[in-house]
Amino acid sequence: MHPRNILEFRQIKCHIGSKVLQKNTFAAPLCCFSSEALTPGHDMGMISDLPATVAAVKNPNSKIVYDEHNHERLAPGDPSKRAFAYFVLTGGRFVYASLIRLLILKFVLSMSASKDVLALASLETRTEEDIKVANSVDIASLRDPQEDAVRVKNPEWLIVVGVCTHLGCIPLPNAGDFGGWFCPCHGSHYDVSGRIRKGPAPYNLEVPTYSFMDENKLLIG
Repeated sequence: MHPRNILEFRQIKCHIGSKVLQKNTFAAPLCCFSSEALTPGHDMGMISDLPATVAAVKNPNSKIVYDEHNHERLAPGDPSKRAFAYFVLTGGRFVYASLIRLLILKFVLSMSASKDVLALASLETRTEEDIKVANSVDIASLRDPQEDAVRVKNPEWLIVVGVCTHLGCIPLPNAGDFGGWFCPCHGSHYDVSGRIRKGPAPYNLEVPTYSFMDENKLLIG
């Protein structure tokens, strides 16, 4: 690579009256860098105002030296290992699909309500018939003896934690042999006052601490 300086020599003639003034001017030198193999004008005795690379592209000739590339094809792989590669790739796809499925299920299930929230989801008032049935039960026959009046502050409202006292399952409301709650996990039956009447549960449904703020507001806890 070497620089080439191109100088332009110009003559400027000015006519002032009958005199002719002649002035020689030199244009600013133009510098460009290129290899001799890319400059056809160098070998042909021509000097171009264009950069050497641009001139070589516009005036191609057989003296241009192109870069040498490796055009050899790679040797084919071993056919005996192809089946193993396909097996690994296919098995990896199933593994990745299973992982993605688990992540999606975990994300979706995380948005669902937990068991303690579901236990507080049911809300209904007791009818006059329910109150009469709850008060007509023989307390001595109960596994966990409690009168209905002890478990409620307002007879129309029964506030209990809807978690089975056996193993913490969620019992179904308005079900079972006594019309209260039924736990399908191990068969515990509760009456309309939340008292255990049948099954393996040892205690009645828990009554949390609560108070009535007014006729329309209830504070639990």
